[in-house]
Amino acid sequence: MVRYRANVAALMVNPAGGLLICERANIAGAWQFPQGGVDPGESPEQALFREVREEIGLLPKHYEIIDRREGYRYLYPQGTRGKKLRKHGSHGQEQTYFLCRLKADAPQVNVDQKSREFRAYRWIPPQEFDLDWLPEFKRDVYREVMRDFFRLCL
Repeated sequence: MVRYRANVAALMVNPAGGLLICERANIAGAWQFPQGGVDPGESPEQALFREVREEIGLLPKHYEIIDRREGYRYLYPQGTRGKKLRKHGSHGQEQTYFLCRLKADAPQVNVDQKSREFRAYRWIPPQEFDLDWLPEFKRDVYREVMRDFFRLCL
């Protein structure tokens, strides 16, 4: 039986309509959205608030959730699936995506957090998101997310 780890991701949009993407600290050129696992006893919203704080330094008062969609799944690559199965007990992730609007008075994103998940960030027009920035196993999910939230065909 295939098991999926609960995960949340933030599609953070600034007042100018830019979409936040962050470059992974351990993989140069790999850009993604802030995201992370849902801890035991945590709701998806609580996990979102924690992950956004840990990864980019924003508190819930700095943004509002304007949409939420769930059920996006992917399997980890075959080469890392055993390691992830031992660590998280799962073969892949099932993600809940939150579309969040950054408030005008919010501080700047800060990727220099304790988690050290990211090395850099950028705000881009959603239509400029490039699936080639992702590992191949995540591309179908991101394509679906971008279509569902931004009506983009990537």
